[in-house]
Amino acid sequence: MTDQTTVHMWTDGACKGNPGPGGWGVLMTYGEHTKEMFGGDPLTTNNRMELLAVIRGLESLTRPSDVHLHVDSSYVMNGMTKWIHGWKRNGWRTADKKPVKNAELWQELEALIGKHQVRWEWVKGHAGDPGNERADQLANLGVDQVRG
Repeated sequence: MTDQTTVHMWTDGACKGNPGPGGWGVLMTYGEHTKEMFGGDPLTTNNRMELLAVIRGLESLTRPSDVHLHVDSSYVMNGMTKWIHGWKRNGWRTADKKPVKNAELWQELEALIGKHQVRWEWVKGHAGDPGNERADQLANLGVDQVRG
């Protein structure tokens, strides 16, 4: 697909204390269109916010799409591209037989991924990528929203 038909999505999570108040942020572009979203939770973890950012972004798409997903979370990227197969095979348990943390979010994300053509790209956080920097700002707005 051409770049004009690809949804570019940058996601990020933030947490002030871990656990603590957290936020997620999403920046999406499609051709000339831009969409920004954010939200938060008063008591959460950074990993949950990273997962929720991707989930909220994907669930906002109204039809199956070609998605170029830019994440700075190796946890999310590795979870979806490497670890999930073993978790499922082991009944949502890790290699050392412990329950997978955030299993319900992983399952929700897997269902959403199945609706789209997703190309994963890891970007270094806080390193000047404009999309990642904006997603980080949005995630922090989510934190501010729940902290009042």
